[in-house]
Amino acid sequence: MKKLKILVLAKQVPDTRNVGKDAMKADGTVNRGALPAIYNPDDLCALEMALEAKDQLGDAEVYVITMGPTRAAEIIRESIYRGADQGFLLTDRKFAGSDTLATSYAISKAVEKINPDLIFCGLQAIDGDTAQVGPQTAEKLHFPQITYAEELVDINDSKVVIKRRLERGVETVISPLPVLVTVHGSATPCRARNAKRVMQYKHARTVTELQEETRDYTDLFNDRPYLKIEEWSVDMIDANDAFLGLTGSPTKVKNIDNVVLAQKENKVLTSKDADVEELMLDLLKSRVIG
Repeated sequence: MKKLKILVLAKQVPDTRNVGKDAMKADGTVNRGALPAIYNPDDLCALEMALEAKDQLGDAEVYVITMGPTRAAEIIRESIYRGADQGFLLTDRKFAGSDTLATSYAISKAVEKINPDLIFCGLQAIDGDTAQVGPQTAEKLHFPQITYAEELVDINDSKVVIKRRLERGVETVISPLPVLVTVHGSATPCRARNAKRVMQYKHARTVTELQEETRDYTDLFNDRPYLKIEEWSVDMIDANDAFLGLTGSPTKVKNIDNVVLAQKENKVLTSKDADVEELMLDLLKSRVIG
């Protein structure tokens, strides 16, 4: 059995589950600086499924790739603490403003360089909820894709068996490798950090992070080269600038509706049909629903 290379696509996102008064900018976009950055929840489930595949195979390597500014390297360290072998950070000013089409193009070019046998990614990110990047990446790579994965049933060096979560029930599918799998949030939660790995990899850094450090890590990295997190720019993945950033992003914002979270009045409702109907009419009128 050959040694499989498993890749996880992960993203650092603002924690939109804890939205405060400063969470939105005046133009209706998310104020990322006002929200803590976290590991996208669905991507954590994808990491766990990748690690489960590694456990079943016994001889496999799990890599993580993320795209973003230098601080996104924290996602790679977090992945390594939980069992991943190594990570890659895609960072370049030319990536700024990329929509899902441009993002999937950049990721697909990086994936071609890594050449994995199996790719896992979260179904969607909580800062956009488009669920588009995974399938678009698969299309660009000409990989078959399995979406809404909930359980890794079986895997060997030539095929994978996945249980999918559907709207009404489940479905078990078999796919040859290579394949891209998008993982549903109902899948097994990711395992906790391993204390030994935290101690071993706590100084893992990208080149840019090393340049910003006040401490000299030269001797440490010479002795422990595994601490280096690969950092790739546009040129290093042979990507075409025309398909990146705002230039390569055809998505246009048609309209922005700002939602103001402010308490204006209280209304006490009973379980009577008339009260429920009145509430529904108020919600429809204010466009909260419908």
